Amino acid sequence: MIASTSCAALVAGGAGACFAEPSALPTMRDFLIAWQVGNTDAAARLTTGAERAAVSSALGAVERQLDAAAMRLSIGVPVPTGKRDQKAIDKQGDRAEARFSVKVDLGENGEPWTYTGLMNLKRVGGKWRVVWDPSIIHPSLKPGQRLAVVTEVAPRAAIQDSAARPLLRKVPAQIVGVYPGQLRDPAKTLDQLAKATKAAGGDALDTERLLGRVQSAPPNAFLPLMTLQRPGDNALIARLGQVQGLHSQAVQTPIAPDHAAEVVGNLGSATANRLQQVGAPYQPGDTIGVSGLQLLQQRRLAGIPTVRVVAQDPSGQNRQELRSWPGTDPQPVRTTLDRQYQPRAELALKGLRHPASIAVVRASTGEIMAAANHLTQGRNLAMEGRYMPGLTFGYVSARALINGGMSQNTETQCPATANVGGRTFTNPGGKARPAATLQRHFAFSCATTMANLSSRLDAKTLVAEAQRLGLGKGWNISVPAFTGTVPTPANAAEKAALMVGQSERLQVSPLSMALVAGASETGTWFPPYLLNEPRDLQQSVAAQPLNPMSTSQMKLLMRRSVHSGTANAANVNVNGTVSGVTDIVEQRGKTVSWFVGSRGDLAFAIAVEGRVNAAEVAAGFLTGTPAGPAAAGR
Repeated sequence: MIASTSCAALVAGGAGACFAEPSALPTMRDFLIAWQVGNTDAAARLTTGAERAAVSSALGAVERQLDAAAMRLSIGVPVPTGKRDQKAIDKQGDRAEARFSVKVDLGENGEPWTYTGLMNLKRVGGKWRVVWDPSIIHPSLKPGQRLAVVTEVAPRAAIQDSAARPLLRKVPAQIVGVYPGQLRDPAKTLDQLAKATKAAGGDALDTERLLGRVQSAPPNAFLPLMTLQRPGDNALIARLGQVQGLHSQAVQTPIAPDHAAEVVGNLGSATANRLQQVGAPYQPGDTIGVSGLQLLQQRRLAGIPTVRVVAQDPSGQNRQELRSWPGTDPQPVRTTLDRQYQPRAELALKGLRHPASIAVVRASTGEIMAAANHLTQGRNLAMEGRYMPGLTFGYVSARALINGGMSQNTETQCPATANVGGRTFTNPGGKARPAATLQRHFAFSCATTMANLSSRLDAKTLVAEAQRLGLGKGWNISVPAFTGTVPTPANAAEKAALMVGQSERLQVSPLSMALVAGASETGTWFPPYLLNEPRDLQQSVAAQPLNPMSTSQMKLLMRRSVHSGTANAANVNVNGTVSGVTDIVEQRGKTVSWFVGSRGDLAFAIAVEGRVNAAEVAAGFLTGTPAGPAAAGR
């Protein structure tokens, strides 16, 4: 129903005195109603001065040319509060001038476009008719012109390392698009584009919305629809080359991650599913972030496009702007990733035959300096992996024992097996060791020592120690990360399993364990953060100072493991001494090899989904070399 903004009585069918010539109102009203509901033939029958078919076509094209979600027409002009009403119709004899309001919902393009429309009417054979002119569509529209929507997209900003250097590299790519005015059958071309993309394993394109964008774009300007990388997308590029109406442009563009691929993420076409993730103001045909920071920081990296509604002639050369919605400039995202350590972390994993991840943090701040993944099929397991930690959980259980009154020099036993609460624990290799200090037995991965010592701790104390070290806490970091789960043991067997990190319900990520190692080095647990600009959200968990006495003893405990224990393959003298612990854990049919340690202010954790010498991988990371044959695993 056509609304009236200045004379509601007449809209309802009354004959109030606010119009000079009431008899002109029904024609105006019926014309606007027919146009609004899409019955353009009926609207054209109420006009004079042009062929009805041409009028119907021009009216019907408006919503397509604007890619409008909806259009509402109202009799009269909106009147600000306190102002006098303006007449909707001014009559002079057999002629009248009528005002109406237009409100166009441009969907994702921003706020509605509103303007005042004008039309002339004259009496023909005793009946009022609308005198057709393109300016009825918009007062600035001239004969031979059409409306179009111009979307201006600024170059995407870069994801950067801690020194503001791009973490992206230029790669060969093909931009596929169309010249809208040259398409014989736009719907058919876009349907073939969608089918080819789907056949190549891509997500479904929203062809209906894509068609709307093509129809609303300037006819003679190249409209990009997708950006494809070479050589990975060569097959799809060749397939699309056979689609009539598609054009492509070869470019070199910085869209591929140079380092930390799983963290940085990738770009892709704005498919239907992806548009649901990023939302307005992005549209089909845009290149958007589809994973990692490229997705999470889409709005900052891409900015918001500037949208202009224009009137232009068929050549596209003469253009008049009718309305614009300024966008926002793209801004870079600066991470904490360190250009020295990120490549080293990737190189250290390069020769492994198994999926592997490494997380590196600055112990004194919580900055994530590196997050590297190898053979993880695009998953950022360095931050999101979920593994049973084995004896690397000794960072927690040994600290809890020392806080409870034990010393690293307390004499302990290391039998080949230990039965606690009906569960049997076995040392690596099934060997017993002579009585010795806690420090020595810990250095040689005596699981039975830690299992037997579980009787000295109550369950709540052990869980509380894990929480002080950030495990299972909400970090409120701006990227997905697994903080860990630490179950409360229900009995002695479960408590002993937790002590040695062999509880199935105990899960940690490499990042969570790197932070634990950093806390043992500095005496304070710091929550992690990955973004310097924009800075990660305010952390929901504060830094946690630890007992200085137990911190001092833990340093010696962890140093002994590397200096002369099972982790001695990591004993490399490169800018400081190395501390840490290693273990190989069997988890639900999967073998996970761990090294968790630190060197000065550098703390890191390595998890390899296979049987390898993880301490050698750690040595490779510290020295900047790939894993050797002994560490590569079988």
